[in-house]
Amino acid sequence: MLLEIRRRDAAFVEFVAALEAAGLPIDDLDDAPFRYFSRAGFAWGGVGRGEEALLRSVVVAPHARGAGHGAAIVEAIAVRARDAGARRLWLLTTDAQAFFARLGWRAAERAEAPALIANSRQFSSLCPASATLMIRAL
Repeated sequence: MLLEIRRRDAAFVEFVAALEAAGLPIDDLDDAPFRYFSRAGFAWGGVGRGEEALLRSVVVAPHARGAGHGAAIVEAIAVRARDAGARRLWLLTTDAQAFFARLGWRAAERAEAPALIANSRQFSSLCPASATLMIRAL
């Protein structure tokens, strides 16, 4: 079950701690228009709003990895994004290209990113230029 979490929730504190432990950026968590979700209390992720939405900060607690929770939360967030009007999802990753490719994502040239994605702090400053941009149609 996917639960939307808010910044004041205890689940959000767990999410931030999991991101920090995984070495993922947290500096832009308060940037609008992201919505964040928890699955079973040990998988988290976020997504922007709009037709072209950014998937960000997908993380699974170390003790729960390898059991399908990462794929499940990505799929559940994709459904939520589609239901909210997204046509395509974008993400940046430095080390999970194969994982996302198995879920139907493809690598994209950075020049393909729409302005909303290219202007995000994830794209412009938080993720290194070497991060792979990936896209998935919904």
